[in-house]
Amino acid sequence: MSMYKERLYRSEAIVLRRANFGEADRLLTLLSRDQGKIRVLAKGARKPASRKAGHIELFMRSKMLFARGRNLDLVTQVELVEAYRPLREDLVRLAYASHTVELMDRFTVEGDPQPDLFQLLADNLHWLSETSDLLLAARYYEVRLLSLVGFEPRLFQCVRCGRLLEADEPLFSSELGGVLCPVCNPADRWAQPISQNALKLLRYLQTRPVGAVRALQVHRSLHAELENIMMRYLQHHLEQRLQSADFLRRLRREALDALRNGQGSALTDQGVH
Repeated sequence: MSMYKERLYRSEAIVLRRANFGEADRLLTLLSRDQGKIRVLAKGARKPASRKAGHIELFMRSKMLFARGRNLDLVTQVELVEAYRPLREDLVRLAYASHTVELMDRFTVEGDPQPDLFQLLADNLHWLSETSDLLLAARYYEVRLLSLVGFEPRLFQCVRCGRLLEADEPLFSSELGGVLCPVCNPADRWAQPISQNALKLLRYLQTRPVGAVRALQVHRSLHAELENIMMRYLQHHLEQRLQSADFLRRLRREALDALRNGQGSALTDQGVH
């Protein structure tokens, strides 16, 4: 009986990725609260009568019972906690949710439990499900994720010389990991300008609780500047392009084309502009 119990374990988990496996199974990549990132097999999940099928869609958060297997652990029971349904019903929300889980997948390794990462992901998916400012939710998530995984950019002091930044117009260096004072600007010829307002917003996202951040009203031009800075920084550290970022750019082009043709677009009101 004790050996049987040792084979089983429970954890709350969120679906990051899924793929077909065999004739009727699903291979899932999950972020679990207690086990970290894991890959598991949901046997028979693609069968029409499967009880698991409706609870293991992308982004869903569930309580799961697992059985240890020789190569892959198996999902044996699933109890839905939160479906985040709006993320699958709206194309723009879907794009931002995909960005959220892709970043979590890329910045984590299997078998490294970090409950703070699980909670950040769960909270951000909930925020994306209900907010009208998807860009703010995305930037807050990126900044906090970077802090938790050890890539927090230095924003208050020059990353090269340590000088406190006051009213300077610094540059942001993805290569060196933060802002450069005017004296140290030549240290990275690829560093990009960052306005005082963008720097203040990044600092706010890095240091203030989510409740204070959610109350912010951010101008679209500032959102655009910050997005450009963060995308370069993230892709530098990941050393590869983000598929979700490409998808968002494609949505943005389609929205702009629709506006030029006088058709208007709901996309421009939801974080794609």
